[in-house]
Amino acid sequence: MNNVLDEIIELMKGAGTRQIETGVPGLSMIKGDIPAHQLAALYEPMIGFTVQGTKILSIGERSTDLEGPSYYVLPVHVPATASVHPDGDGRPYMSLGLKLNQNVLQSLLRDLPENLLPTASEHFAACEMDIEFMEAWLRLLRLSKTSRDIPALAPAYEREILYRVLMGPQGWYLRQFGLRESNLSKISQIVKWFRDNFMKPIDVGEMASKSGMAINTFHRQFKRATGLSPIQFQKQLRLLEARNLIAFEGYPVASAAYHVGYQSPSQFNREYSRFFGSSPARDTENLKRIESTRD
Repeated sequence: MNNVLDEIIELMKGAGTRQIETGVPGLSMIKGDIPAHQLAALYEPMIGFTVQGTKILSIGERSTDLEGPSYYVLPVHVPATASVHPDGDGRPYMSLGLKLNQNVLQSLLRDLPENLLPTASEHFAACEMDIEFMEAWLRLLRLSKTSRDIPALAPAYEREILYRVLMGPQGWYLRQFGLRESNLSKISQIVKWFRDNFMKPIDVGEMASKSGMAINTFHRQFKRATGLSPIQFQKQLRLLEARNLIAFEGYPVASAAYHVGYQSPSQFNREYSRFFGSSPARDTENLKRIESTRD
């Protein structure tokens, strides 16, 4: 396993603290001391492979240590904060990400016998990597050096990675992502609406009705999928957008608060400070200083 991991690390030597696309569709890489503000984001549906070091991912009130080598599954878009840390020997944090493609997953599910498909999953956590799974990632990553092979081989290696995740402890979530009529897929559609309309007032009863669920069931399924209640989800989307407006588009704090849907600047300041760890003014000052040293 060490030889496989060493080759993956060598192939990732061109990665940096901003996410880099590898040239293989859906596959990206990142490494190093990534600023915390960059890790506060709306994470997309993906399989993450922590190659080296540790990522501490916080979704809602729960924080999960993702220590490499391990993988994890995010089946829906979710707002989160995170920090990354070197490994015990001081080697930099490194990770790969593979975007989830629902069409590819549906094709794979159609080819698998029903009795092989998982019916339950453990809670979100870091999952152990075996040598076969790590080799599948290596084969996919190698294609970044032989671009002519990508059209023929990348789909096969992607399917292998999806298959091995399906057979693992987080496989149920992946299966639910691929089934268009599953509760998770219905929640994914609501999440998409949130992403496009996070500044609007929300009616949880109406959302539950659109999903074909009772309100209590909708709340439970939404939190199971995202780790957040609908109200928390909307709030964190608003805070992420407001941060971009203040730090990178020059909006005054009050204007940004109103723009994303807050009526009370004092409430906005409290919730901003709780989510990001400092006030909007201090956070903006830190962000600009960090960005100026990186440019």
